[in-house]
Amino acid sequence: MLTNRQEIRIEWGDCDPFGIVFFPRYFEYFDSCTNALFHRALGYPIAEVMRKFQIAGIPLVQASCNFHVSSTFGDIVVVESCVAQWGKSSFNVQHKLFRGDTLAVEGFEKRVWTIRPPGEKAKGQPVPKEVIEHLEEGEMIRRPSTEPRFRGDSNLGAEVRTGTDWRRRIFILPCIPRIWSGLYS
Repeated sequence: MLTNRQEIRIEWGDCDPFGIVFFPRYFEYFDSCTNALFHRALGYPIAEVMRKFQIAGIPLVQASCNFHVSSTFGDIVVVESCVAQWGKSSFNVQHKLFRGDTLAVEGFEKRVWTIRPPGEKAKGQPVPKEVIEHLEEGEMIRRPSTEPRFRGDSNLGAEVRTGTDWRRRIFILPCIPRIWSGLYS
């Protein structure tokens, strides 16, 4: 099974008033790491995956974390991500965040391969065998872009911390399971 490793530098804006990472930030890290896992396996970013396979996305329908050790501003952490289990249209992604050699956080996501036919509600669709094969066998179609995506430091890897600036993000995780709960199998 393909396991993707991402380095993330903990920024000041990631931390709460106690100086440790504010827990919702871990879910953002894991979302970026899932996208990087698909990028590595299929050779192109998730937006291109959506176009190529004509899907609406891979929405999160369930998420949980076990917090063992806190991380603080300036720490460099490594997240290892892999698809741990396949359903008919859903899949479980496991994330392990390490601070040094110590397992700091374990994250679990359930996602759905989703389509949205015109005029209909979004619904799950079986994950294509091609996608499963690349994620199970660890085979990569082509090398992903080496263009840095880490804000503030280009030496930490190619697919880290994608997306918008954290100040412009709206945290909607608590409502996602209710929105997508009927999609997965």
